[in-house]
Amino acid sequence: MVVEKMIPAFRKAEGGLFSKVEKADVGDAVLKIAERGGALMAWADPFYPLPSMPSHVGRAMIECIESGFASHYTPPIGHGELKAEIAKKLKKVNGIDAVPQRNILVTPGSDSGLFFAMLPFITNGDEVMVIDPSYPNNFQNTEILGGVVVRIPVYMEDEFQFRIEEFEERLSAKTKMIVLTNPNNPTTAVYRRDRLLALAEFAIKHDLIVVVDQAFEQPCFDGLEMVSIATLPGMWERTISVFSLSKGMGLSGLRVGYIVADDAVIDKMYGTAVAVLGATNTAAQMGAIAALRDDRYTEAYFRSFDRRRKIVFEHLHDLPGVSMRLAESGFLSWINVSELGSGSEVALYLNREALVAVNAGDSYGHEGKDYIRVVHGVMHEAELEEAARRMRAALLRLAKTK
Repeated sequence: MVVEKMIPAFRKAEGGLFSKVEKADVGDAVLKIAERGGALMAWADPFYPLPSMPSHVGRAMIECIESGFASHYTPPIGHGELKAEIAKKLKKVNGIDAVPQRNILVTPGSDSGLFFAMLPFITNGDEVMVIDPSYPNNFQNTEILGGVVVRIPVYMEDEFQFRIEEFEERLSAKTKMIVLTNPNNPTTAVYRRDRLLALAEFAIKHDLIVVVDQAFEQPCFDGLEMVSIATLPGMWERTISVFSLSKGMGLSGLRVGYIVADDAVIDKMYGTAVAVLGATNTAAQMGAIAALRDDRYTEAYFRSFDRRRKIVFEHLHDLPGVSMRLAESGFLSWINVSELGSGSEVALYLNREALVAVNAGDSYGHEGKDYIRVVHGVMHEAELEEAARRMRAALLRLAKTK
């Protein structure tokens, strides 16, 4: 069979047509819960399925279509005006001084950006340190490129902050890269400055590349500082940062992300962008320009995310057999249900008994098997509260049987 000729990472991939394992962002079974009057809390798309595009962003895209410009390519490295607006945002939000034409590459979403950020560096046998749990693509991209995943466990008792000793213990002559998702998906942990300084020192000492995915960088709550590791001493030259407009700006469907790096790295990416990525959708880039020029609408989004994390926490944190922390960022909750069953078992139970679709934690790494991930950036807030009530009632019933 042709499949047998595929590389190992593809041969063992699950979540497709014939797999019993369904990925929340690929399969359609999880969407069928809506047909049963249920709540989809497994898809990290803010406010889905409600209309949420700001009017000025929609107008910019419509004008692009009506003018005829939307039918044409922009350069595969990104539209110049968009990169100029991104540079302003990087200075204001991240403290990064980026030259639009030398340090920024626009990508068709941050997933492709993350893969492209890793692609130039990883080949057979290269070891990549990945915090566990974290975004599934961090693990899968490594395997697709022929690298070896080295898992760095984090723990609830540490508030899911990493221990630098865990990195040091796993260092080898083959270690080449650290892949970081900050803030973390699914734990929502915002990595503290002192931890990142220690990690930067470790990376410099051992000449490692750092790829950091900052898709969930806004909002961070309770006054927590969001530190871009590229701004730390000695890190600009060895860090490739990946950003997204999908989460904090609520523009998932536009599929616009961007890579930020030193010009020596971007030079090679510019030279290969058309072969790997192609050009990002033209109308979507016009919408992104409008969003970045006037991002005041995100303030209401951030307030809603804050209310939503508290709704979920208030309904679930005190349940027997449940352990959780109030989310530090974004619109996710990471919940330990080990006393009630595995994450997979509890996710199936909630789907059946509470009409709520959540993510089983084992998709996010070996350390996630006892957890579920709950997305609260979807639906109206009133619908979210009702879904949280159903979850509470169902988990109370389950706890009585354990």
